[in-house]
Amino acid sequence: MQLNIGTGFAAVIDWLLANVGWFFDGVSAVVQFLVGNVENVLVGLHPFLIIAVLAAAAAGLTRSLGLTVYTILAFLLIVGMGLWIQSMSTLAVVLVSVVFSLAIGIPLGIWAALNGTVSKVVRPVLDLMQAMPVFVYLIPAVFFFGVGMVPGIAATIVFAIPPAVRLTELGIRKLDLELLEAATAFGARKGLILKDVQLPLAFPSIMAGVNQVIMLALSMVVVAGLVGAGGLGGVVVEGVAQLDTARGFEGGLAVVILAIYLDRVTSGATSFGEVLRNRKVRKEQLAAAKTPAPAVAV
Repeated sequence: MQLNIGTGFAAVIDWLLANVGWFFDGVSAVVQFLVGNVENVLVGLHPFLIIAVLAAAAAGLTRSLGLTVYTILAFLLIVGMGLWIQSMSTLAVVLVSVVFSLAIGIPLGIWAALNGTVSKVVRPVLDLMQAMPVFVYLIPAVFFFGVGMVPGIAATIVFAIPPAVRLTELGIRKLDLELLEAATAFGARKGLILKDVQLPLAFPSIMAGVNQVIMLALSMVVVAGLVGAGGLGGVVVEGVAQLDTARGFEGGLAVVILAIYLDRVTSGATSFGEVLRNRKVRKEQLAAAKTPAPAVAV
């Protein structure tokens, strides 16, 4: 006896498309609008201006001369290879995908950290999402959104969510209980403790999640190119399909350049954020030390 599981799955997909197809059309329109606007900005401005902004971001967040020089030379190399438009298209897709993944993953991670039941429910779902082959994500995405950029972004968002949830939850859960007890003893409410104690102290772990989300989003670029997402993924897929080794190598090299830049910048942003937080703490300590103690009535 053969189980026709695929038939049931197809029936569910058909029912969703027939009854809530308007929802998927709306999501597709929003995603295309956002990516289109970001891409228009990145492609519309002169490449040298974009390179200057990227180099300034690298210098400001990492204080690394080596990364700044790398940014300038690497992105000039992309211009020289004639892949600037495709690279900016890929960067726009990655940025939009990462924003959506973090908008879903970080709040869910906070909720899981504060609620044990939610954590128990979410954990096996995340295990399944991380164990599933990346190509599987494209199947429902293509069914719901057709072929093109949108299914690639949808699959990327789902694929990149787990690290944001896991590392946000981990960063909040591993905090010293004495700090939370001290904050509670001073009368701080749960919302204030979360905003002023838990999230600032969990910032390095959350940023590690951001870094992983970006890397996973970039890893889906080539896979999404198989369903017509375009950008550098389309260049690599075209090179493989046409046995054009040179073109495929150039597209892959451009992806690596973007990956290295985004990885180093997000790592630098973590260190920069910690420096700012330490400065804020020192200022508050100095302000508290300069505040005169209240007079005690005799």
